[in-house]
Amino acid sequence: MPEVIVRKTIVSVEDIFHEGGPVSQKPHRRGAIAAVIHNPYAGRYVEEITPFIEDLKPLGLKMAQDLIAAMGAKPSQIEGYGKGAIVGSGGELEHGALWHAPGGYSMREVVENSKAIVASTKKVGAVGSRLDVPVTHANASYVRSHFDSIEVGINDAPRADEMLVILVMTTGSRIHSRSGGMLASEIKGEDGLK
Repeated sequence: MPEVIVRKTIVSVEDIFHEGGPVSQKPHRRGAIAAVIHNPYAGRYVEEITPFIEDLKPLGLKMAQDLIAAMGAKPSQIEGYGKGAIVGSGGELEHGALWHAPGGYSMREVVENSKAIVASTKKVGAVGSRLDVPVTHANASYVRSHFDSIEVGINDAPRADEMLVILVMTTGSRIHSRSGGMLASEIKGEDGLK
């Protein structure tokens, strides 16, 4: 199995107090963590790539734990999450799909009340590419107030033989959420949807 070689990681945390409306006493906190890793399959077609999923699991768990710590939050305070990957130009989109299980299950392992599927996106991109990583409520995908995205990118990644693997989390709904739909207080928590 290929070894996971990390070139670097970045963490970003932002607090949003308002978006033109009333200033909130409690800001909406959003965070992202990204790791630039070597893509062991870059530059060639490899039929059996799934063993790399197992290799990525420890990285996913560490990233999830590190992001919660960077956000200064407890696992119970995380309400939204998402994941993504940018594959360098020497790779293929399917290499980014290898991040689905390690990225998603790692967050579901550390975030309390996380029954919802982890929203995801991926693409092949050049150095400096950015990705809008989708966010949904961690316990119920239909909670409209938590639909969001966090733009993530690094100026010198991914190189052709690299991948940028990403996790994002939030501590609540959008700051001035008022678009209707199911409220977080109405979650039944039975199926990850409602």
